Amino acid sequence: MERLFEALFKFRPLLFAEGDLTFTSPWPMALLVLGAAAVAAAAVATYGTAGGRTSAGDRTVLATLRLAALGVLTFCLLQPTLVLSSTVAQRNFVGILVDDSRSMTLPGEDGQPRSAFATEVFGAESELVEALSERFALRYFRFAGDAGRIPGPEALAHDGTRTDLASALDRAREELSSVPLSGLVVLSDGADNAGRPLAEALVPLQAASVPVYTVGLGAEALDPDLQVGPVELPRTVLQGSALVVDVLVSHRGFEGRRVPVLVEDGVRLLVQDTVTLAGPDEPAIARVRFTLDEVGPRRIRVRVPAQDGEAVAQNNARDISVEVRENTRKILYFEGEPRWDVKFLKRAVEDDPNLQVVLLQRTADNKFYRRDIDGPEELVDGFPDTREELFAYEGLILGSVEASFFTSDQLSMIADFVSQRGGGLLTLGGRNALAEGGYGGTAVEEALPVVLEQSAAEPRRAYTEVKVTPTPAGRSHPAAQLRTDQETPDSLWEALPVLSTLNRIERVKPGATPLLVGDTGGDTDRIVLAHQRYGRGKSVTLAVQDLWIWQMHADVPLEDLSHETFVQQILRWLVEGVPERVELRAELDAVEPGEAVRIGATVLDSTYLEVNDASVLATITDPTGATESRLLDWSVETDGLYATELRPDQPGTWTVDVSAARGEEMLGAGVLHIAVGPSDVEFFDAGRRTAVLERLAESTGGRFYTPETVGSLPEDLQFTGAGVTVTEERDLWDMPFLFLTLLGLLGAEWTYRRLRGLV
Repeated sequence: MERLFEALFKFRPLLFAEGDLTFTSPWPMALLVLGAAAVAAAAVATYGTAGGRTSAGDRTVLATLRLAALGVLTFCLLQPTLVLSSTVAQRNFVGILVDDSRSMTLPGEDGQPRSAFATEVFGAESELVEALSERFALRYFRFAGDAGRIPGPEALAHDGTRTDLASALDRAREELSSVPLSGLVVLSDGADNAGRPLAEALVPLQAASVPVYTVGLGAEALDPDLQVGPVELPRTVLQGSALVVDVLVSHRGFEGRRVPVLVEDGVRLLVQDTVTLAGPDEPAIARVRFTLDEVGPRRIRVRVPAQDGEAVAQNNARDISVEVRENTRKILYFEGEPRWDVKFLKRAVEDDPNLQVVLLQRTADNKFYRRDIDGPEELVDGFPDTREELFAYEGLILGSVEASFFTSDQLSMIADFVSQRGGGLLTLGGRNALAEGGYGGTAVEEALPVVLEQSAAEPRRAYTEVKVTPTPAGRSHPAAQLRTDQETPDSLWEALPVLSTLNRIERVKPGATPLLVGDTGGDTDRIVLAHQRYGRGKSVTLAVQDLWIWQMHADVPLEDLSHETFVQQILRWLVEGVPERVELRAELDAVEPGEAVRIGATVLDSTYLEVNDASVLATITDPTGATESRLLDWSVETDGLYATELRPDQPGTWTVDVSAARGEEMLGAGVLHIAVGPSDVEFFDAGRRTAVLERLAESTGGRFYTPETVGSLPEDLQFTGAGVTVTEERDLWDMPFLFLTLLGLLGAEWTYRRLRGLV
């Protein structure tokens, strides 16, 4: 279409978009217009007085055609001209940025590596470069994880393992800031995986009016290809925790094939599953379950073996860093009355070395039974009444205890335990729990994942038996598992005895997720287990009062461990991810040798408020055992955050041990492990990112090209580029379109006369 437009109007559409239309006739425009009007009036008068066989309609058509022809002639006599701003030859510079990452080794649409186009079309001997060099001084840059000057594309190795497009634009703009810059040309597949927002680099380019011209390389999608999607795992887990992971497998060209999905811990195979691939737009999901028993930093790999004929095999695996800890998580269980569930919950976790459930049970007014405490002073006055005492626990279980037992400050403190401390709150059902316990309208109700219905006047009327079944979300959630090695079959749920509830919970709050529901035999199911995020922590409600029946009912076999497994899993998940007083985090889980990574440490006091005057010391250990110590600087922008930059120079696992103190007070310590090694991130989503390249060009006033359309780049730069420019005029009066239009109007008039017998 662009070629047809140029054939009719002399110039490409871009020139009309960039130029201004004016008239340059040596005759006064008013005189020409008056002359044309006089001729038009004479023509109309001539047709108006014509008689014979002509009708009024004939005279109107013929007059209109004649007037249109006169209009075209008048337009030509006015000498229409296109005024353009053109760059001055050899007075401006153009920066050419060539992608030097590993994804450029992948095949393009012609089957050749994407890098071949950059070498052939933008190399020293190419016609395109020769045309550019006639008008501009060219400067070449390479970019991948970093950027730098090169003599030409022949110097590229295409071995970069990341692409930082924003930094490349900044580097080229800064280096060419002292010369007249007409624009930047970017040759890339559009990958941008360094994590820095591209918008940051566009603002200075827009301010300096520097257009960016992008050339997209590679096919939109690789075919055939198979890819494993991102895998979500917690950063830290307790030793022996069962994990449920959904592995997303997308593909093109392998419809109907069954492929294995493997989860590996180093050289050890943890689990293997199979998945059937459907259509290309229907990613398959494999749900795998496994347990991590080895303590320490683990590098878990989820992969699908390479298939015959795959375009790229490096995107068939994902690596995830997980730290398996053997420390003990401390949970406070406060029960307001003697209940069987107390005994059986404690029994379920007594052999779990990673869970310490401290029991505080009210036996009479102001009298409490304490069990599994760390010392005689712990909970000596009953339920904690200070943030320091409560926030020492990672989890809190509230049993059948009425809200009126707590002071208003304690109720607010329980909500803060979840939202500010980041702890896990589990509320159990019972006659004095939830709405029946008077929690409606309290701070605790705000934290709950369920909607508290109005309590029944008599507890007996609220009593309901429920048959527990998992929701779709519950089937894959680690908190709702009766087995750790495989998915809980429906038959196992069916075999479990019914439970009872005194709390009418039928709705969850927006954003909350129901995991288990109870069939009452009526129209409305009861919510048995639900959870939600609340601030920094999680809130869970288990609205039954006799979970122990799953162990002691006569129909439950002695060897059935469903109750023990369920309790262990829900309590492990309750305290999973609960923050310590010193929390470490790196911007990236895995980095390249020589790549900088920012490490941050959030430091909190005993009330879990940020500390800005701490002394934070980091001891960094490299894979050889060599150590380095440094003080972390407080980040002024964020309270409690201390940071440093690490640039590991060798592959392996780097360990960062951090300790924080304020004066003589030790605030806490933490450890972070960073995997250093080559990355395959360039091979994921390896198709051309056309949208990224188009947005980059449009935001700066440039244009997007493909290998087929890049030939117009020199002319486009001439008329749309910045720098030193002059005004140019292009005549439009001799456009073929005007001649053809005039010829068509005269031909139409003659044809109409012939058809009407007026000749």
